[in-house]
Amino acid sequence: MAKRMKANEDQKIIKLAILAVGGQGGGVLTNWITDVAERNGYLAQATSVAGVAQRTGATIYYVEMCPDTGRRPVFSLAPAQGDIDILIAAELMEAGRAVMRGFVTPDRTTLIASAHRIAAVSEKIEPGDGRADSPTVHKNAREAASRYICFDMEKVAVEAGSVISSSLFGALAGSGALPFARESYEETIEASGRGVKASLAAFGKAFERTVAGEDASAVVQDAPPAGQRIAVAGPERLVAAWNALAVRADAYPVPVRAMALAGLRKVVDYQDLAYGAEYLDRLDQALALDSDEKDHALGEAAAKHVANAMCYDDILRVADLKTRTARAERIRKEMKVGDANVLQVTEFFHPRVEEFCGTLPTGLGRFIENRPGLSKWVDRRINRGRRIRTDSLFGFGALWVIGTLRPWRRSLLRHQVEKEHLDRWYALALDTARRDYGLAVEILNCRRLIKGYSDTHVRGHSKFDRVLSGLTLLEGREDAADWLRRLREAALKDEKGEMLDGALKTVATLEAA
Repeated sequence: MAKRMKANEDQKIIKLAILAVGGQGGGVLTNWITDVAERNGYLAQATSVAGVAQRTGATIYYVEMCPDTGRRPVFSLAPAQGDIDILIAAELMEAGRAVMRGFVTPDRTTLIASAHRIAAVSEKIEPGDGRADSPTVHKNAREAASRYICFDMEKVAVEAGSVISSSLFGALAGSGALPFARESYEETIEASGRGVKASLAAFGKAFERTVAGEDASAVVQDAPPAGQRIAVAGPERLVAAWNALAVRADAYPVPVRAMALAGLRKVVDYQDLAYGAEYLDRLDQALALDSDEKDHALGEAAAKHVANAMCYDDILRVADLKTRTARAERIRKEMKVGDANVLQVTEFFHPRVEEFCGTLPTGLGRFIENRPGLSKWVDRRINRGRRIRTDSLFGFGALWVIGTLRPWRRSLLRHQVEKEHLDRWYALALDTARRDYGLAVEILNCRRLIKGYSDTHVRGHSKFDRVLSGLTLLEGREDAADWLRRLREAALKDEKGEMLDGALKTVATLEAA
């Protein structure tokens, strides 16, 4: 009997699952794990179940291993709920899915996950912020697992010039969940023969962070100090003008200060210092109606949404952003383009007559828009998909010239249209604040609905107008702010606006009641 129990212990099967999406090296990681097991006298078997494309599901790689005692074990082909010793997730939400599916249990599972995010299709299609709540995933993962190891392993890999499979392998080694020495893991990487130096660097950094017990995902990042200024360089006159604006922002109440400075940076970068002063002047109007008792919610909302409203996306802005050096450097880094490689970038544009008229002086733009026949004639000639190669001199030069028109933006039709809309919306919010503070805050927050460029911008405006159309039905109600918030959230949930239609019908019944 004793000999039989000893044999069972010797042949205890370790069960390990890996969840990874395309490009994360899940197959490479699986091969490394089986190789390191075999190097240490273990028998191992690996299987995989492919995920669905377009980020609706990850591929599940499954490895079972046990010491080779001369007896052939019976390995399973797929993971089972509540029967996983080690689960590795190459992205945070995959860790959340593993917990939901019952793969992670507090009595046995070591959960190793990268804290970075790759938005799923279900998160991307929502017009608003459809991202799942990361802190909730971390909380549930810590409660569900016997041990939770999580930090940004993607960042570790990128900094080492490798891919995430290397840092995941390092975290596995550092966790001690498998009874193998570090040297065995490193020998496995060296034997792979490809990208060895970078892979070992990423492996080592992840190993050390895991051994040190660092859990960056569990640490709430400190917000930047309120009113923290950004260092600027340039002509002395302009630097002095910027510092004067920053001093104004520093004087705002603490709850507003950080958002105001961020908004000021955005507005000045978008246009110029005079535009930044105009932004602060508008913000002063909201702060005059604000109070400490309300935690300055009105001022904070104004600081955020007025800046976004003043920095609308027009052709000039798009052209400016697409020709910035920082963007080119980011693309080269993301695509891992070396100095010896040539990067070709093709930009896609689909301008409409509205965008064309918006770039014209106000009088000329309105002249064309007010003549349907002329507008249709212009639209037929410009409303088509265009591809511009910004790695070519002509393509880059064309966009760069458009971007340099920024100093004349205030004289263009699009600016007049956006300014008029901003003035109406902001005046409505400030007037409402005098009688219903909470409702005014929600009116400011409705600016979230307007974003993007071209058709996306038009759809956002349409939803914005439909949501605010409910104000006439809500005026005077104690719960008006809550209902306007519900209307806004309904508008953000789906592209077609069907949920908003239902919410507006509900509001209409409230008045009837």
